[in-house]
Amino acid sequence: MSAPNKSYDPVEVEALKPEEIERMRDEALAAFAAAGDLDALAQAKTAHTGGTSPLSLANREIGALPPQAKAAAGKLVGMARGAVNKALAARQAELEDERDARVLVEEAVDVTLPHDRVPAGARHPLTTLSERIEDVFVAMGYEVAEGPEAEAEWFTFDALNIGPDHPARTEHDTFFVQGREGTEGAANSGVVLRTHTSPVQIRSLLHREPPVYVICPGRVYRTDELDATHSPVFRQVELLAVDEGLTMADLKGTLDHMVKALFGEGIETRLRPNFFPFTEPSAEMDMVCYVCRGASVGNPDRPCRTCSSEGWIELGGCGMVNPKVLTACGVDPEKYSGFAFGFGIERMLMFRHNVEDMRDMVEGDVRFTRPFGMEI
Repeated sequence: MSAPNKSYDPVEVEALKPEEIERMRDEALAAFAAAGDLDALAQAKTAHTGGTSPLSLANREIGALPPQAKAAAGKLVGMARGAVNKALAARQAELEDERDARVLVEEAVDVTLPHDRVPAGARHPLTTLSERIEDVFVAMGYEVAEGPEAEAEWFTFDALNIGPDHPARTEHDTFFVQGREGTEGAANSGVVLRTHTSPVQIRSLLHREPPVYVICPGRVYRTDELDATHSPVFRQVELLAVDEGLTMADLKGTLDHMVKALFGEGIETRLRPNFFPFTEPSAEMDMVCYVCRGASVGNPDRPCRTCSSEGWIELGGCGMVNPKVLTACGVDPEKYSGFAFGFGIERMLMFRHNVEDMRDMVEGDVRFTRPFGMEI
């Protein structure tokens, strides 16, 4: 048996030569320095400090050396690996600082901005105008009354002295709710989408003892096409007053107060004869143009788009309640009289705020609603 090779020189092992270890160390340091971000540094770390890296493989060679050679080789490899780990830690700290600085710039938060970034909303102008009108009449002692939008024909037509042959009772003007019979029996269901809020007046007379003073706002339905001045669904407000001794003078005074409250002082009204089945006598109510105050009439130098230089704007229909309507509701027309009027809220909004297209009111565009804010 031969004796141990005590003269074995570890320098003869290629991986443990000092110059080879220095080369491995320098390659690792260069790779760390060249890493531009943490991902690249992680790849360099695996390549130069992992289990299959050159220095790790060289470290494995030390175990095969004789005892007297292991100390020097271990010290040489350990110093190289220590330098590599130190350089890796320094480069990682440097790249992390760069990343944090970049994030602070790219994801900076301006603390001076308002904390609430949700824009303020706005109520729909039709809602606020309707409530404004209600407030005017509630202050005069009127009560706000409501009723169903799908209404019986009797409340919508018969009780209002609108005969069975009246054009308004055809499918060309009224939406009929389909009956159980099917499509063919739809017109005979006896239920329609109310064409005005007058049925609420009828219900008010049936459920209240005179005197009755009510205002009836709400949605109504007619078979109109949606365009700049018409809509199949729109809002009306109607008024009914039934008491002893009421006359057209009371009606005129009520209308004058309403337009002054909504359009300002100095607005005059006038009544033009007309016909409605549910009022007798009946009239169309006009108010003087709130823009030109009549100054544009016959004056080509001062034209007015609001009233088309006519000086007056039509608001709606009115009149004294037809005695036949009072009788249908069980009210004695010999003892009581009444007056009523109604107008479209959309039309009133168009007058007050120069809205030219009714479609703007129903399309839901916040750019139309927001300028009105919370109040009109």
